[in-house]
Amino acid sequence: MNIGAITDIGKVREINEDNFCIFNEGIELYLVADGMGGHNAGEVASQIAIDTIKEHIIRYISEEMDDLDDESVKGILFEAFNRANREILNRSKTDDQCEGMGTTATLIIKLKERLYIAHIGDSRAYLIRNKEIRQLTQDHSLVAELVRRGSISEREAMKHPQKNVITRALGTDDYIKVDLLTSDIQPLDILVLCTDGLSNFVDKYEIEKLVLEVEDCDDCCRELVSLANQRGGFDNITVIVVKNNINESEGR
Repeated sequence: MNIGAITDIGKVREINEDNFCIFNEGIELYLVADGMGGHNAGEVASQIAIDTIKEHIIRYISEEMDDLDDESVKGILFEAFNRANREILNRSKTDDQCEGMGTTATLIIKLKERLYIAHIGDSRAYLIRNKEIRQLTQDHSLVAELVRRGSISEREAMKHPQKNVITRALGTDDYIKVDLLTSDIQPLDILVLCTDGLSNFVDKYEIEKLVLEVEDCDDCCRELVSLANQRGGFDNITVIVVKNNINESEGR
C-alpha cells in the first residue's frame, strides 16, 4: 500500500484549521476535515471531528466482525458523525471562543474489499480507476447546487464569489444529514481525499494527471499542495493519496 498525506497552512491564513487522519490496523480509515469559525475555533472543531469519528469507528468496526453488512457499517458511520456533531455543539456552548464553529468531514474506510464513504460539507473524495477520475462525494455548497442545476459550469464554480458558502457541516445544527455511500475497490484503484483548499484551485483532471504521473504518494501530495499555493494558496490545503496497488493475492 502506497499512502501519502500533507496538510499545509497555505499562503494567506494565519492558522491551519484543517486536520486529517490515517489509521491502518485491521481496517483502513482515511479522513479529512476543514474547520471554520473565529479565533482558532475552526481548528478545534476539525480536531474534535477527527478524534471523535476515529474513536467511534475503531471501537465498533473491525475486520474480524463477520456480521457487519453494508447497512450496519453505514449505521456506525452515521452515529460517528452524529457524536462528533454533538461534541462540537457542546464545546461551542461552553466555550465563548468556540461559539459558531463547525467543520466539514469526509471519510473513507476500506473493509473487506469494500469502500464505505461518509461525508458532510465541501471536502471531497475521488476515485481514480482505469486512468479516469470520479468524484465520489457531492459538495454540500451553494455553488455546487448551481452546478447541479446547470446554472454554471464546474470551471465557473471554481471562481464563483460564493464558492465558500457551505450548506451542511458538523457543529452548525442539532440535526445533520450525512451522505453515506458504498463502492467496490479494485487492485489498481487510487483514492484522493482533499479539502477545498485544493479543489478550489486544482481541478479534478489536473489531480488525475499528477497522481497518475507521480508514483510516490507523498510526492503526489507535495506537488498538489505546491500547485494550489502557486495559484494563490488562499486557503489551508489538505490532501491524502492512497494507491491500492497491491494484488489481492499479496500480503493477505
